[in-house]
Amino acid sequence: MDTSGYLTVFIDESNEHLEVLYNQLLALEKQPEETAIIEEIFRAAHTLKGMSATMGYHDLASLTHKLENVFDAIKEGKISVQSEMIDVLFAAVDYLHEMVEDISAGGNGSKDVTDVVEQLKCLEQGETLPHEKPQLEASQEPAVHSQQMKNIDEFAMTILQESKERGYTNYEISITLKEDCLLKGARVFMIFEVLEKLGEIVKSDPSVTELEEEQFDHTFTVLFISEHKKETIQINIEKVSEIEAVEIVPFNIEQHQEKEQDSRKLAENQGTTKVKETKQRSSKGVANKTIRVNIDRLDVLMNLFEELVVDRGRLEQLAADLDNKDLQDTVEHMSRVSSDLQSIILTMRMVPIEQVFNRFPRMIRQVARELNKQVEVEIIGAETELDRTVIDEIGDPLVHLIRNAIDHGIEAKEARINKGKPEYGTLKLEAYHSGNHVFIEIEDDGAGIHKEKVLNKAISKGVISEGQAELLSDQQIFELIMSSGFSTADQVSDISGRGVGLDVVKNTIESLGGKITIDSKQDRGSVFSIQLPLTLSIISVLLIELQKEKYAIPLSSIIETAIVHQDEVMHAHHTKVIDFRGKVVPLAFLNDIFAVKQPADAETNAYLSIVIVKKGNKMVGLVVDSFIGQQEVVLKSLGNYLTNTFAISGATILGDGEVALIIDSNALVK
Repeated sequence: MDTSGYLTVFIDESNEHLEVLYNQLLALEKQPEETAIIEEIFRAAHTLKGMSATMGYHDLASLTHKLENVFDAIKEGKISVQSEMIDVLFAAVDYLHEMVEDISAGGNGSKDVTDVVEQLKCLEQGETLPHEKPQLEASQEPAVHSQQMKNIDEFAMTILQESKERGYTNYEISITLKEDCLLKGARVFMIFEVLEKLGEIVKSDPSVTELEEEQFDHTFTVLFISEHKKETIQINIEKVSEIEAVEIVPFNIEQHQEKEQDSRKLAENQGTTKVKETKQRSSKGVANKTIRVNIDRLDVLMNLFEELVVDRGRLEQLAADLDNKDLQDTVEHMSRVSSDLQSIILTMRMVPIEQVFNRFPRMIRQVARELNKQVEVEIIGAETELDRTVIDEIGDPLVHLIRNAIDHGIEAKEARINKGKPEYGTLKLEAYHSGNHVFIEIEDDGAGIHKEKVLNKAISKGVISEGQAELLSDQQIFELIMSSGFSTADQVSDISGRGVGLDVVKNTIESLGGKITIDSKQDRGSVFSIQLPLTLSIISVLLIELQKEKYAIPLSSIIETAIVHQDEVMHAHHTKVIDFRGKVVPLAFLNDIFAVKQPADAETNAYLSIVIVKKGNKMVGLVVDSFIGQQEVVLKSLGNYLTNTFAISGATILGDGEVALIIDSNALVK
């Protein structure tokens, strides 16, 4: 039976069942007696097995069958769920995931699963698990490459030959980064910087571009010319953190040339066979109905549409002024069509952040087990949508912050009990939109950051002077842990807050146009708050007026508008406030903030026009002269000369040709 027509459906449904298996295994660990969870896992495994067998993927079907048998035994009460068992079950699902990925890439999903099958058999029969780790973990051990680099061109060989004749030494250096190394590209850059001080890099494998784009596993090799000894080079490289192994061997030109000749002969003999295999494999590739589009092309499309939105606003204004029914009907139709078009373009680039968040519960469980800690994870706002570009970049910094929160923030069970805290630490991940920004917060209820220790360390390392230290706020002190002076393991290991590499996290977030802030309380926990801009620039706003100047407030941050009598305004802590639905909300008078002259009747006017805006759980009432109405506008940057304008995030051109400034309400919420 030809099943190729069902391949796309099979892959989609397999991934859904794997997601169910991952989520339900996490739930099962917390509630090992819960029958509904066991039934759910059994159903997902059973369905996946049937689908795999029908499609002819026998290895996949076989492994799923073994997984199903384990849960059959649990259902019948032959065995009970143990914590050690969960590790093996997760390993089995990891195998299944790899197999499905292989099928998706055009492979046949075959894999050596002997070890994990043996372990599943032991579980099914209620026997003690063998001590050997599953093959999956073993395969993730970093490999040290000792073979010589291939495909060295004639130019590079000439350089190596000349350097040898001049008395320099040619080295082949294989560097393996730690498996949990994040931002591998940044580490490679740091290593290259070290090497360039000691000699000259002739070639790298993978190429420099691939290394920069992190298109490599964890190991890379460079050909290097230097007058320094091997030991000196090794010591300097190892000063860079997150390196697993460094292997330096002298590069023998003659030996390399002999190997190249042998390889060429072998390749000629096998060439025909390889071509056939490649053709067979590619012919099995999934006929996916989606296409990949370069993000630059989407940017161009977006820019063109922004121009269209500006023209649409102008046409709407003209149609209203001319009062011509035919023109108004045409403009109205054009507005509807362009709204649909806008929705499609936005959808093409926006994806929910749950794609990133979903991978964290499993990782948090693993890290917590490694550190012998107990951590509950709480995810809020997973449906919050973010631009595709940002989603691709934000994953690794978040992983780094989460690992730090578990490692250095949340205390061990005994320490928490001694402090009177629940034995389970809580890690909260929250995402939400506010104004033109997306906020992602990582909050833990751990030990917090020890302010004095951070300060002392910063002064001792020369990051700041004692004079500067006296002027810093608490938040500025906490943010010192992200400075480059704290970026090596030796310097931060005894700080009771955070760890290695936060400088890299900060740089990555800033490269996206965002910023990161830290708040912490001793023994109560820390909050790392990441603020990212919405790269999409068409937003819905409320237009308001201050005298004759028009301003725009993003609708996403507005709760509601209100008209308040002057008598309802109260004073608290030298600030004017109102009672808004039982909450005390401070007022911000935009005329004062933007230095716009008050209208003549301001003092005699008995009522205030207020826009209530929010940032997270905090609110503030913006006092304006009058409301104009809701509109969609194109957010334009103010350019390099006006980057630090307080509480203004950009500008827009309205339908009548006027320029309106867009208010960054987040800056006004304290």
